[in-house]
Amino acid sequence: MNYFERNYDIVKQRMIQQMENSIVLGRNLIDTELDTGILNFIIKPIIKTFYDYWSKKDVKEGTLKQIQVSLESGKELLMNGNDDHNFNRIVEENFPKYLDADQASRNCSHSHKNYERLIQVARETFINYLKEVVKFLDVKEDVEDYGDLCRIAFSTKEIAEQNLMKQLEFTERGITIIEEDPSILKIPVGRKIIVKTLRRGFERTKVEFIKSLNETYNQK
Repeated sequence: MNYFERNYDIVKQRMIQQMENSIVLGRNLIDTELDTGILNFIIKPIIKTFYDYWSKKDVKEGTLKQIQVSLESGKELLMNGNDDHNFNRIVEENFPKYLDADQASRNCSHSHKNYERLIQVARETFINYLKEVVKFLDVKEDVEDYGDLCRIAFSTKEIAEQNLMKQLEFTERGITIIEEDPSILKIPVGRKIIVKTLRRGFERTKVEFIKSLNETYNQK
């Protein structure tokens, strides 16, 4: 296996694990939120059933597709020349596929006044992901795991932290748009609970990502 295939597999498995962790966290947070409401015992089975179906079918399917599109786009860019022309071409060709698998696109009303704002966030997220993926895939040094790969792709903790903060900023912008007007969601029940879960899940995930980054660079 050459370095390119090795890096591809390492990043893919890391992304899949993050997806699985997010789904479990979301389920736990929904349980906690539902346990606090007086009348939530009535809608609890409905929301939990909906979330379980949605996470197993829609979230997994969409996220796995986004992972594939991001990695294949990075692979294509490195194989055909990592210059501005190719980068812009690959973004234009592959963003529609990334967007089609995006949870905002799938679960928000396309006719809503704020939908275009969500699309812009998704586009910026994809562009940043692509830049990150290219750095990971292009690592030629010997590495054993994601930590090694990260320390070489981003030579200092400060650089890695800047990249992480940028990704987290995109996520927060998307959540804020939904918080401003939850009617954008096409979800039939429990919009307020879903929105609260998105916010709490983001805050928890942000802490975990920062902790993981610190651990990665403290091992150096």
